[in-house]
Amino acid sequence: MQNFKKYKPYPLVHLAHREWANNIITKAPIWVSTDLRDGNQALIEPMNVAQKLVYFQKLVEMGFKEIEIAYPSASKAEFDFCRALIEQDLIPEDVRVGVIVPSIEKHIKRTFEAMKGAKKIIMHLYNPTADNQRKVVFNKSKAEIITLAVEGTRIIKEAAEKFEGDVMFQYSPESFSQTELVFARDIVNAVISEWMPTKSAPMIVNLPNTLEACTPNIYADRIEWMSKQLIDREAIILSVHPHNDRGCAVASAEMAILAGAQRVEGTLLGNGERAGNVDLVILAFNLYSQGIDPMLDIHNIDALLQEIIALTHSRIADRHPYVGSMIYTSCSGTHQDAIKKGMEYQKDVLDGYWHVPYLIIDPKDIKRDYRDVVRINSQSGKSGVAYVLKEFYGIETTKSMQVEIALEVQKLCDEKGIEVNSEEIFKVFRQISKL
Repeated sequence: MQNFKKYKPYPLVHLAHREWANNIITKAPIWVSTDLRDGNQALIEPMNVAQKLVYFQKLVEMGFKEIEIAYPSASKAEFDFCRALIEQDLIPEDVRVGVIVPSIEKHIKRTFEAMKGAKKIIMHLYNPTADNQRKVVFNKSKAEIITLAVEGTRIIKEAAEKFEGDVMFQYSPESFSQTELVFARDIVNAVISEWMPTKSAPMIVNLPNTLEACTPNIYADRIEWMSKQLIDREAIILSVHPHNDRGCAVASAEMAILAGAQRVEGTLLGNGERAGNVDLVILAFNLYSQGIDPMLDIHNIDALLQEIIALTHSRIADRHPYVGSMIYTSCSGTHQDAIKKGMEYQKDVLDGYWHVPYLIIDPKDIKRDYRDVVRINSQSGKSGVAYVLKEFYGIETTKSMQVEIALEVQKLCDEKGIEVNSEEIFKVFRQISKL
């Protein structure tokens, strides 16, 4: 028996003049890595302080200017990591580090202790706001939840005035994706009124898709609606934090940017709770493939990610967009034919643009070899064989010879039941050409 009837459809947003659908992305958002906090807590084996210090350095090398480093009031390990970064003077002048804290006074005080000596920080206040959490978890009314958020904001504001560093404030209605829009607006505007940001000293309003439960277009509608409802909008940096429960986090993030989001929180490779956070590697490459500077160093991405997965004991799926081992590889004969012709055309056209079919970016942009582009199995054709011979051995073959070699290679693949390598193809070529 199917039980789909127990789930309610996600409510629509009624926008009188929807704008995001006609917008285009023209520049990279403010990137925020939450690998060391949100991502780390989702690991089967969370990183220790030494591993997190190495990971932090990799994020800096990649170009992140905002990095959420910890939840220092939650554990001694988190607190100690903050202290290590600060006491060892490992935070560059142009990098702002963030820490998350619940709207509880003792946690706020502990968090400021953890950040003592830091020059530029983000105090990220959150409290759950969804109907089911208000009723089930906290047993509080809407008014009581607003009071909780405003009180936490006041405590942070008072502590920030005494802090010997630059404090930027961030507020997240933590379960925004399950919060009624009108209530989300009311609680966020109450927090803005308490903090009193200005255009020259803005605050961050972060609207998380904490549990992804709607299609990306509805999330974009929610972001646009909120963007138009916030008071002091020019003093607000609008941020999103998409999760991937429906497998749509990347699309949700991109549509949210179209809808007014200026900042995106996520992790490398999408590591995070449940189905993960939005994958910043995919997002950055999506911009790159559209001719937009991603403002992150992704040219050495393979080497960097190998270090990351060693630290986190994770892996990269073979078909992971842009960085999987098979992502630029074709086995289909028709695909191989198009790639071969595209490569030949690319050498002649010289107009500065990329034209090769089936390859969204030039593999050489991330130091991948063209030799990885074509692999030969029983589904391959003559163009694939010709490509391998030319790329590996510099051998040009006639069309008739390509057909003859391809037939023999297919027989070999059928016999072996797996793909054949370049040496085996060359051996077939030598037998047919009598070399």
